[in-house]
Amino acid sequence: MDENHTQFDGFLLQGFSNLDDFRILLFSFFLCTFLLTLTGNMLVILAVYSHSRLHTPMYFFVTNLSLLEMWYIMTTAPKLLSLLLTKDDRISHDWCFAQLYMFHGLGMTECGLLAVMAFDRCMAICIPLRYTMIMNGRMCTFLAILCWAFGFMASLIPTILTVNVSLCGPHYIDHYFCDLAPLLALACTDTSFTKTINSSVIGFATMFNLIFIIFMYLNIIYSIMTLRTNTGRQKAFSTCSSHLTVVVLFYSTAFTVYASPEGSWVTSHNKLFALVYTIFTPLLNPIIYSLRNNEVKIALKGIIHRKCKHVRLS
Repeated sequence: MDENHTQFDGFLLQGFSNLDDFRILLFSFFLCTFLLTLTGNMLVILAVYSHSRLHTPMYFFVTNLSLLEMWYIMTTAPKLLSLLLTKDDRISHDWCFAQLYMFHGLGMTECGLLAVMAFDRCMAICIPLRYTMIMNGRMCTFLAILCWAFGFMASLIPTILTVNVSLCGPHYIDHYFCDLAPLLALACTDTSFTKTINSSVIGFATMFNLIFIIFMYLNIIYSIMTLRTNTGRQKAFSTCSSHLTVVVLFYSTAFTVYASPEGSWVTSHNKLFALVYTIFTPLLNPIIYSLRNNEVKIALKGIIHRKCKHVRLS
C-alpha cells in the first residue's frame, strides 16, 4: 500500500499552537473553568438531591443535564489541558474516535433532553391539572433513558462511517479535539457519501428536537396569553426562562460551529466558537439554573450552611 494511504495509529492535535506564548495563561484559565464547571454542576445535583421541594420532573431532567455537562467537559478539556501544559499533542487512534463518539453522543443527547424539558414545561403550563399524572416517575425515567439511548445510538453512525475512511498524511488535526470535519479533511478518498450521512444524522437529531421545542413554546405562549392576570403570566413565563436561556445558548453556539461553510472550521475564529460550545456552555448552565431560581439558591445555601457547621464541630 502507498505510504500516503496508510491508516494512522494516532494523530497530532494542533490546538492553539499560534498562541504558544500564552500557553501557561490559557492553561490556568481553562483549568479554572474546568474545575468550576465540575463543581457547579455537582452542586446543582446535590441541591436537587438534598432539597425535597426540588424533587420534581423539571429538576429530574436538570440533574440529567448537569451529569451530561460534566461528562461533556471531561471529554474534551483534559486533553486540551495536557496539550497546553506539556505540549504533548499526540492522541491515539482509539481515543480520538472514542472522543468523537462521546462528543457527538452527548451533543445529540443534550438536544433530546432540552426537547423533553420543553415538553415538561408545556405540560405544566398548558394542562396543569393533568401534569402530575402525565409526568410521573415512570414517564420521566422513560424519557431520560430515551434521550440517552437515542443520542449514543445515533452517534454510532457518523463514528463508524468516519472510522472506515482511509486517512492520509500528514496526520495533523487543526483542532483541540477530534471532530468530524478535521478528521475527514485527512481523507485520501472522496467522502461525499460519508459527509452526507453524517450531516443527515446530526441534522435530523438537531432540527427535529429544535422544531419540537419551538412547537412546545408556541403552545406555552398561547396558554400564557390566555391567562387573565399579569402576575399569572409572569409566574408562568419565569418557570421557562432558565430553560429557554439554555436552549438559545446551546443552539446558537452549535449552529455557529456546525452550520459554517465547509472548510471554515480550520480558522481560529471557529475554534473560539467551539470553545464556547464545548467549554463555556457546560459552565454557564448550572449558573443559569441556580442564579435564576430561588429554590435552588435556598438548597445551595442549606448545603453550605451544613458543611460550615460540620467543619466548626469537627
